[in-house]
Amino acid sequence: MTAPHHCSAYSLFELLMTLAIAAIVLTIGLPSFARLVADHRLRVESDALFHAVHLARKESIARRRVVTLCSSLDGQNCAGDKDWSSGWILFVNQGRSNETVRDPNEELLTYHPVAVEARLTANRLAFSLRSTDLRATNGTLIICDRGEQATARALIISYTGRPRVSLYQASGQAWKCAD
Repeated sequence: MTAPHHCSAYSLFELLMTLAIAAIVLTIGLPSFARLVADHRLRVESDALFHAVHLARKESIARRRVVTLCSSLDGQNCAGDKDWSSGWILFVNQGRSNETVRDPNEELLTYHPVAVEARLTANRLAFSLRSTDLRATNGTLIICDRGEQATARALIISYTGRPRVSLYQASGQAWKCAD
């Protein structure tokens, strides 16, 4: 004679309770996760700009030339706009000409397309770093999340060309994104 075979299974009540708990956890956790993803996206954009400014400083000293960082729509030329949301380029400005114009013979060092979820605005059309000359004033790039999930941040470039990232203005207020 064989022993009776017992089937183990979940009841409908147990299944519904498990689904209800999972739904509650996801409802609480997903907004936090979306904020985390948006914050990471802004960090990626600010890090790319931060490293580009360091590269510009290094290249301007090594080449003894002006190196320019500017907004770009096509990845080849400066857009001449304070909205950097389409992307930006870094190039060697051989003739110290207009900083918002890249001549055909000027070497393109890098191009960075900006994520569509991010918005970048600057208080300058371009930033030119020189090996010996100082810039006149600070420049600021504000990096925002279009979905307003993450806190805006700014990349501030000093008159010596040194970048730093800040979550707050000098007054202590958070950065505001332009509409």
